[in-house]
Amino acid sequence: MNDSKKIGFWTCTALVVGNCIGMGIFLLPASLAPYGFNATIGWVITVIGCIALARVFARLAREMPNADGPYGYVRSTLGELPAYIALWCYWVSLWITNAALATGVVAYITAVFPEMGNLQPSLLALGLLWTFVAINLFGVRSGGGVQIVTTALKLLPMLAITLLGVWMLVYSPQSYVAHLPTRPVTLHDAMAASTIALFAMLGIESATVPASRVENPGRTIPRATIVGTLLTAAIYLIVSTVPMLLLPEQELANAPAPFALLMDRFVGEGMGRWLALFVVVSGLGALNGWTLLVGELTRTMSDNGVLPAFLSRNNRRGAPAFALVMTALLASGMILMNYSKSLVNGFTVLSQVVTAANLPLYLCCSIALAVLWKRGKRLDDKGVRGLLLIAVLGTAYSIFAFIGMGHEAFQMALILAAAGLPLYLFMRVLRARLNRS
Repeated sequence: MNDSKKIGFWTCTALVVGNCIGMGIFLLPASLAPYGFNATIGWVITVIGCIALARVFARLAREMPNADGPYGYVRSTLGELPAYIALWCYWVSLWITNAALATGVVAYITAVFPEMGNLQPSLLALGLLWTFVAINLFGVRSGGGVQIVTTALKLLPMLAITLLGVWMLVYSPQSYVAHLPTRPVTLHDAMAASTIALFAMLGIESATVPASRVENPGRTIPRATIVGTLLTAAIYLIVSTVPMLLLPEQELANAPAPFALLMDRFVGEGMGRWLALFVVVSGLGALNGWTLLVGELTRTMSDNGVLPAFLSRNNRRGAPAFALVMTALLASGMILMNYSKSLVNGFTVLSQVVTAANLPLYLCCSIALAVLWKRGKRLDDKGVRGLLLIAVLGTAYSIFAFIGMGHEAFQMALILAAAGLPLYLFMRVLRARLNRS
């Protein structure tokens, strides 16, 4: 591919931050409120675990710069079947995420612009979904440019919450002890809160997915992955703690828009509506980022012969047109089936499915790094000794997340994996026949 059509460090970092900061963080303070200080402990566990996973992806990108993203990492170390299962589950999670994002953005658009409530919500959601498909059809740099702009804009409400927290700490410090959570700290609650928080951190691997479209991937992807993950983690820790300490637990738990409630309460009535506008921008940015990634991942899987060959065809701008259109059709079907659900209920159901679908990829990539360590290709490099520690931490956190989510999440992951096996077997037979002919 022409270098002028490739993406660099800032776009890759924007993919990580923009895809992590979608709409989940704007709902999580309410979801985590019943857990009290267990939520803070859960966030710390999640941040540490995700930094370990970010290190896994960063080292894989450094050690295998010519691999075509996560599929290449797992396939070259664990084999074709584990790579397919992990990427199949991840692939399904991407277009389900797009459906959830489009539906959630519509709910906030109608809150900001009530006059749009007269429009059919499903049609509006479909319109948003296909708008970003159209943008990404102009190429990865087009979608990447939109990602940088929307990521910058979505950080503004996070900055507003942070400044509010600092202002209250300086001028009204007693506010932070007026509504202290009363729920006792337990391991079970901390684990449960940690796995809920993980949903908001999904996307740390975003810079690795379009690896073949990245300038100098061996250097760019590791830097963008680490910087993006640390920036997201710092933002989340701050903006999750402020509402937990400033709002009564029960009121926060019942708030459909926790950040808007916080702004209305401590800044001024009506300020929450302006913040909701940036929630829309945040959701649109995430929708753009995940649209870009699902197109690239579909193309990668097609190039490797596990999805039909026509899905890898690029248009004249280098965009995987058939892949973008097909995944948008699948997401459209999800929208039409689920658009009547409320924002909170929709995310409550879909977050578990999406999180469970991501964990096989995280686990397989962590194990892949351990395989690289065992092969010891660069024994003269002191850095090779660090591969095992990073691999163990990533594997341990992936298993911890599975345990924390409970048996239902594990069953969801198994069902998703099993659903893809017939297609895998069909494509394998088809490739064998083509090779014989």
